[in-house]
Amino acid sequence: MKSSKRVVMLGDCQSFYASVEKAEHPEYKDRPLVVAGDPERRSGIVLAACPLAKAKGITTAERLGEAVAKCPDLVVIKPRMQRYIDVSMLITDIYKQYTDLVEPYSIDEQFLDVTGSMHLFADTPEEMARLIQTHVKAATGVYTRFGIAETKILAKTACDNYAKKNSSGIYTLTKEMLPETLWKRPVSDMFMAGSRMTRHFTTMGLPTIGHVAQTPLGKLKQMMRRKFGKNSDINAEMYWRIANGIDDSPVRPGTHQVAPKSVGHMMTLPRDYGTIEDIKVVLLELTELVCQRCRALGFAGHVVSVGCIGADFDRPTGFSRQMKMEDPSNITMQVYHWACKLLEEHWDGLPIRRVGISLTQLTPDNEYQMSLFDTGRERQMALERTTDALKNKYGNSIVVRAVSMTAAGQALDRSAKIGGHYK
Repeated sequence: MKSSKRVVMLGDCQSFYASVEKAEHPEYKDRPLVVAGDPERRSGIVLAACPLAKAKGITTAERLGEAVAKCPDLVVIKPRMQRYIDVSMLITDIYKQYTDLVEPYSIDEQFLDVTGSMHLFADTPEEMARLIQTHVKAATGVYTRFGIAETKILAKTACDNYAKKNSSGIYTLTKEMLPETLWKRPVSDMFMAGSRMTRHFTTMGLPTIGHVAQTPLGKLKQMMRRKFGKNSDINAEMYWRIANGIDDSPVRPGTHQVAPKSVGHMMTLPRDYGTIEDIKVVLLELTELVCQRCRALGFAGHVVSVGCIGADFDRPTGFSRQMKMEDPSNITMQVYHWACKLLEEHWDGLPIRRVGISLTQLTPDNEYQMSLFDTGRERQMALERTTDALKNKYGNSIVVRAVSMTAAGQALDRSAKIGGHYK
């Protein structure tokens, strides 16, 4: 790769959760290991499998019982999400020692633009990737793979299709190499082409990535219009650009640090909830989480939405409705008042298994309309700020409502989790 060209890397952590656990449990170094959910709460699936476990045929997202049947001596570790977040942030800090242009793509993948800094560390992109790879391994015990290219989409493609499958964990893919490499691969290997889209491309006479790339864009749009309708031009151009490695987007630090359009929480319940009293307990707990997050972000919401999904997934029941409140709010009991109205009006009385609430039409919470009839607002806001400070310092379980101590309450269990998995 010529030094005058843009140099973008996609760093990927191999079997991230499992790698973190192996690094911190050296006694399992030569044992097949998986990180799996909590079977007791109907989440017993494999979240990550180390290479030794994968060699036994174990795959991500399969049921834990099936994995153990394939490998009886399998080491099973419950997820520790907070630890994985901490290690991910440590890896980010390592990347930032080599370039200030680091963009997280997921918890285990990050883009780096080293065009302007590479000369400080190495003569070639591959040499720099090896340097970073060694640094991350020494600091965290996690093995990283690097796809190197001129654009983000090619770096991602290089990592997924080549770096993950060679001995060095590093692969450079240039646009000049595409005809002899990527274009010969089946269209199922193309980024963003799932099984359904793969079938469509195949029936359209485009079985390889090269077929998509070499079809004139205008013709590809016509083909997709016939298949999907007149509004498919955007998707046609997206796939055509991916196949040709065309990507104008820069590596942007803080890409995900943007003002949200909505703030919401939804949870699947551990059992059927069949009474409105029980549902209201969870609705209050979720309302508190939503309002707490809104306050942390400095927003209040004008529209509250509530959704409940029935227990029978084959015959869906439930509702999803929204209502505009009199004034924007992030005060828990105010929002809960309107949420209960939606629940009482639209719930059909059938058992539910999932509940969700969100606030939209967000506005900054440092400005609000004073009311002669709402004299307690300042006191409520001060109380919320105090409890928020306690929860931020000691965790959400430091202050809980009395209803959360009932059989219907889920707040204590949720406080021990991140993203649905135990910390």
